[in-house]
Amino acid sequence: MMKLSSDQSAAMALALLNARASLIAIPPFTESDPELGVAEGYAIQQHLLALLLEQGETLAGYKLGLTSLPMQELLGVDQPDFGPIFSSTIYRDGATVSVSDFIAPRVEAEIAVVLKKDLTGPHCTPAQVYQATDGLLAAIEIVDSRITDWKIKIADTIADLASGGAIALSSTLIPVDACDPRLIGMVFTKNGEIIATGAGAAALGDPLAAVAWLANTLAPLGVTLRSGSVIMTGALHAMAPISPGDTFRAEFAHLGPITLRIAE
Repeated sequence: MMKLSSDQSAAMALALLNARASLIAIPPFTESDPELGVAEGYAIQQHLLALLLEQGETLAGYKLGLTSLPMQELLGVDQPDFGPIFSSTIYRDGATVSVSDFIAPRVEAEIAVVLKKDLTGPHCTPAQVYQATDGLLAAIEIVDSRITDWKIKIADTIADLASGGAIALSSTLIPVDACDPRLIGMVFTKNGEIIATGAGAAALGDPLAAVAWLANTLAPLGVTLRSGSVIMTGALHAMAPISPGDTFRAEFAHLGPITLRIAE
């Protein structure tokens, strides 16, 4: 049973909206109500999404989070989460992003899926995702938390748009039939030093399965994944801290490299 009224969810969404604008973090919602869970998180997220769309943001796709078992165990959940991606937060390969645009940013390397056909649950399969996929991109995600010191539980991060910040995408779309997405290896470097490695299978066992999960999870909300949508399928490694002057580069087998530079 939902623990929050619509008015309560809306008030929490407004608090997150103000935190995004002011770049001042707020205490976790679960601090005052530890029983808040997935349902309450998405109720808040839907209100926040509506507010941001009213302000002129444009939905470009979705990001998945908590796709790895260690992260699920950390937050005590048994499923991923998702949040929207806005067109204003998409950067290209080689872009420079200012750390001052965020509160507590971290970075992750991921595989992005671009759709050429609409996808609808509730019975979407990885095979259907394969048929609907235009191609794959190398990607880096900047995750950020409007919750103080990343002291998040599942309701907090879901409400906060799955801790989404921004994404950077490579410029070359690779056909999905050019490789097995599960087997795409990745080496992630910071200022030339290797800080992480990973493979596509880290994202729910298969990035295409991650997209199918998203389509099926969105179906009860009446949401269809539209053609042209960008889907970030989940981190292939633990998130890494960033500082001004850093240069991050993720080199993917088959997909090629993606570079992101960090300024003040």
